[in-house]
Amino acid sequence: MNFEIIVGFIIATAVLAISPGPDNIYVLMQSIVNGKKFGLATVAGLITGCLVHTTLLAFGISAIIKQHDSLFFIIKLFGAGYLFYLAYLVYRNNNAIDLNAKNVPKKSLIQLFKQGFLMNVLNPKVTIFFLAFFPGFLFSDTLSTVIQFYVLGLLFMFVSAIIFCLIAILAAVIADVVKRNSKIGHILKWMQIYVFIGIGVYILLSDK
Repeated sequence: MNFEIIVGFIIATAVLAISPGPDNIYVLMQSIVNGKKFGLATVAGLITGCLVHTTLLAFGISAIIKQHDSLFFIIKLFGAGYLFYLAYLVYRNNNAIDLNAKNVPKKSLIQLFKQGFLMNVLNPKVTIFFLAFFPGFLFSDTLSTVIQFYVLGLLFMFVSAIIFCLIAILAAVIADVVKRNSKIGHILKWMQIYVFIGIGVYILLSDK
């Protein structure tokens, strides 16, 4: 078991969770509008939805990886290419992060949990991202790929949940800082680009 790979996965997941994206921005806005507990309810729904994507990945892709080296190589190319594409999309997007919370509808805790869950489960981009991200971090020659994908999935959920919860709790502070300093948005944008490119390169260089 290669613990360095696991540590690398945790670090990459943490940086990705911090980088501005639709999920953490939605959590941030819900916390600003409705309060911390509503942001936390949104986090719970989003994170729970990751179980569905992890299961699809574990029982679908693991069989391919186990039987076909060439297909695993194709998956690596696809994964790296998709991450490079995400970096390109972030680069092309010149829009500033909009934290104007006036148009965010007020919902109950259960409604926000369900909405967060459905936002995650029904988003095919999450499945594609898991497919691109996880195979490059398989960490054991003895454990089955199903177990490894579940371990990575649970680590992804745990790390993301911690960071998203911190965003929800510190929403007001984060929002004030971003509104006062427009440079922060540009810094986070380029950090996200470098992360996507770095993980893409790592996946290309990884072995089965």
